[in-house]
Amino acid sequence: MSLEAIEKVTQAESEARERRASAEAEAKQLVADAEKEGQALLQKIRSAGAEAGRALLRQAEERAADTAAKTAQAAEADAAALREAAGKRLEAAAEFIVGRVVKH
Repeated sequence: MSLEAIEKVTQAESEARERRASAEAEAKQLVADAEKEGQALLQKIRSAGAEAGRALLRQAEERAADTAAKTAQAAEADAAALREAAGKRLEAAAEFIVGRVVKH
C-alpha cells in the first residue's frame, strides 16, 4: 500500500471516530434534554392533578354545604309544622284534662 493510501485510510478512520464521538455526544444531549422535558411535563401534570383535586374537593364541599342548608331548612319547616299541630292540640288536651279532673 502506498503512503498516500495509508494516510487516506488513517484520515478516514480519524474522521469516522470524530463523527462517532460527535454522534454519541449529540445522543447523550438528546437523552438529557428528553429527560429534562419529561421531568418538567411530569411536574406540570402533577401540579394540574393536584389543582384538579382541590377543585373537586371545593365542589364537593359546596354541594355538601348546599345539601346541609336544604336539610336544615326542611327540618325547620317540619319542626314548625309539628309546633303548630301541637299548639292546635294543646287546647283540646287541656279541655280533656279539665274534663277528667272535674268529673272525678
